[in-house]
Amino acid sequence: MMGNQIVTGVLLDELALNMEELARACQVEPDWVVRHVQAGVLGDAAVLRFRSSDLARARRLLELERHFDANEDLAALVIDLADEVRRLRTRLRTLGLKDA
Repeated sequence: MMGNQIVTGVLLDELALNMEELARACQVEPDWVVRHVQAGVLGDAAVLRFRSSDLARARRLLELERHFDANEDLAALVIDLADEVRRLRTRLRTLGLKDA
C-alpha cells in the first residue's frame, strides 16, 4: 500500500477503482481484495474494476469480518440478506403496503 493515505469522497458509478485503489480506500492489503473477488463475494474476477457499489460492499464486508469475526462467506450472506430486506421494504413502501 502507498503510505497511510486514506481515500475518501464520492465515487461516481461511471468511474471505477482498480484493485490497489479499492484496497487503499478500505485500508486493507490488495490480497484481501483478491481473496474476496476469488471467493465470489466482491466484484467481478474477469474485470477487476470496482464501482461505488463494490466499494460500499467491501467496506461492509470488512466491518462484519472485523467486528464479528465473520468469514468471507458469512459476511457476504449477511450483506446479501440485509440488501434483500432493504429492497423488499422499499417495494412495500412503493406499493403503499407499509409505512416508511
